[in-house]
This record gives sequence, structure tokens and C-alpha cells, in this order.
Amino acid sequence: MSPGLPAGVTSLDVSRGLWERTYRVAPLVVVGTREEDGYDLAPKHMAFPLGWEGYYGFVCSPRHATYHNIRRTGEFSVSYPRPNQVVLAALAAAPRSGWESEKSIVGDLPVFPATRIDAPFLVDAYLFLECELDRMVDGFGPNSLIAGRVVAAHASEDALVVSEAEPDGHLGAAPLLVYVDPGRFAEISVTHAFPFPEGYRR
Repeated sequence: MSPGLPAGVTSLDVSRGLWERTYRVAPLVVVGTREEDGYDLAPKHMAFPLGWEGYYGFVCSPRHATYHNIRRTGEFSVSYPRPNQVVLAALAAAPRSGWESEKSIVGDLPVFPATRIDAPFLVDAYLFLECELDRMVDGFGPNSLIAGRVVAAHASEDALVVSEAEPDGHLGAAPLLVYVDPGRFAEISVTHAFPFPEGYRR
């Protein structure tokens, strides 16, 4: 095979702005933590299960209160909002005023308490995870990976996968919210079966 890129493919400068050069699909979650006085909610899109065994992680910066809250308390919640909650998720990103120890907007968002940890969930989301801190890995540039062990999980009944149900009918009734990085979002209500090869195993 001769060297070189196919026609229509361009090289990107990996030293700056790599993730802003193309659109990519990611989940959008809201992470809840306990502050010194009150609670915090923060939207995250670099968030994902860590394998199949009940671990969950997300990328955060030590410049954010979320990082320090989790380091102090050793726990965090994760809410998966629905498409009609995208404004609520966005409001959770509102900055603090210089004099505020807690985001004023958080007190206005509809929340309910987790069952095993001291952190809030976003009301009307469809999946809820309660996590205890497993480890924090610093050094991804100015960012860190926060990894937790899921100690309790809850789901809205309309979001549960039922094997007999037709997936598109299911998602049509309970569509998914995705973040399209950079700076956009989408609603998923139609999907297609993935063409796994015969004999595939995860």
C-alpha cells in the first residue's frame, strides 16, 4: 500500500483545537456533588461507562468545584437528562458570581436526593447513577479523569429496555438526548440494528 491519505482527507493540527474541527456525538449527563454548604450540578459530555463491571467515569478540570467536591466527599451522582431538559442541563453550567460559594441557579433546578450518597439527581431524567469515588487520574493536560464505582442505579420505567418491545417505538416514546460537540445537541428517536458479525462476543 502506498503512503499518503485518501483523496478528500485532510490532516489536523493535533497541537491545538483537535476536538473542535469535526462534529462528534457524545452523551450529555449532569453530575451532582455536595458542596461545603449546599449542592452543585454540572453538565458533562466526556462521560462514559468504564468497562462492563459497574464503573463510570468522566473528564473534569481541577479548576471546577465538581473536582474538589468529589475529592472531598468521595462520591457523585449522574443524571441522564431527556431532550426536553436540555435548557436545565445548560443552566447547570451557569458560572458562580465572584461572591457566591454555591451556584445560585442550582437552588432553582428541580432535584431529588440520591438514596446511598449525599448528592442530588435532576428530576425527570431517565437514568440515575450513585457513584463512590474509585480514583482520580490527573495529568491529561489541564484535565483529569474521575472514575467512580456505581453503588446504586435507578431508571425511569419508560427508559427500560424490554426485549419484546420494538426499539424505534420505544425510543419514539422516550427519545435520547445527545451532545453534538462542539456546541450542539440532538434528539434520537430512530435507530437501526448494528450489523454484528456471526459469532461476535463482547
